Amino acid sequence: MIGTWVAAFFTLAIFSFLYRDNPIYRLAEHIFIGISTGYYIAVQWHSVVKPNVVDKVLLGDYLPLIPGVLGLLLLLRLIPKYQWIARYPIAIYIGVGAALNMIQYTQGFLIAQIQGTMLSPTSINNLLIILGTLTSLTYFFFALEHKHLSKVSKIGIGFLMLSFGAAYGTTVMGRLSLLISRFDFLLFEWLGGMF
Repeated sequence: MIGTWVAAFFTLAIFSFLYRDNPIYRLAEHIFIGISTGYYIAVQWHSVVKPNVVDKVLLGDYLPLIPGVLGLLLLLRLIPKYQWIARYPIAIYIGVGAALNMIQYTQGFLIAQIQGTMLSPTSINNLLIILGTLTSLTYFFFALEHKHLSKVSKIGIGFLMLSFGAAYGTTVMGRLSLLISRFDFLLFEWLGGMF
């Protein structure tokens, strides 16, 4: 019962932002961020840092100290005098991450998308995918003036607008389902439990 009342209070506190920004909303926002950060730190400690650094160092493997020290250097970002030191582990992390993930992303996304558009024009769906891909790419083709490609690129703009609209619609539907679940909670679990 207490958990239901706490959840209802925080739900209504977040909904109070619809009226205007107020201290109750800010309190709920800060509590949410604080609890989320604490939970994330605890999960990272127990699932990443402890088994991959601390436990291995205690067993005599000192190689994990390198990423451990780089991770600690990231915390210097919080001290204004030593913020510049945090740039080095960030640079190393970005460089190594880009190098390790380049092949994975190329094979997983780029080649898969190219293969997904290499279709035989035997059905309406395949024709639409081929037409949409070629006309959309024509819109981003800047080697020629667009006056030569204006009709084709306008069709590409139409396909781009359709795809962006579908993505936006999916996002809105996801947010609406979250809103409906909160209303369902308030009406049936919180208020329904009172009577």
